[in-house]
Parts: sequence; structure tokens; C-alpha cells
Amino acid sequence: MDGKKRSNIKIGSEVNIVLKNDQRTGKLTNGIVARLLTNSANHPHGIKVMLADGQVGRVQQIIGE
Repeated sequence: MDGKKRSNIKIGSEVNIVLKNDQRTGKLTNGIVARLLTNSANHPHGIKVMLADGQVGRVQQIIGE
């Protein structure tokens, strides 16, 4: 599913995000969404979230709920 639409992402969903430090390489980090940090309905680079382990990045892929 598309990580650019806020409505697709729910707290507790498993997602792949790109961390700020990994934006150049595109390395993905897997985790569970703890908080949604982007308030707008859409974002061209992906919705910013905080994972359960505290890492913050933009959603690239939604794996499941």
C-alpha cells in the first residue's frame, strides 16, 4: 500500500520506513508504527511516523496491520 496517504497508515501497522540518515542510500528500516507525526492527509515523500522503538522516518511501504 501507499505510504504517502495518512489514511492508509494505522498505529500498530508494520511498515518499512526510510530514516533521515538513510535517505541518500534508500535503506529501509522495518518496524511497528507507534505515532503518526505528519498531520496532512498526503505527503509526497511519505508520512512521517515514529516506530515502537523510537526511530523516526517516512513510510515507504505498508506491510500489514
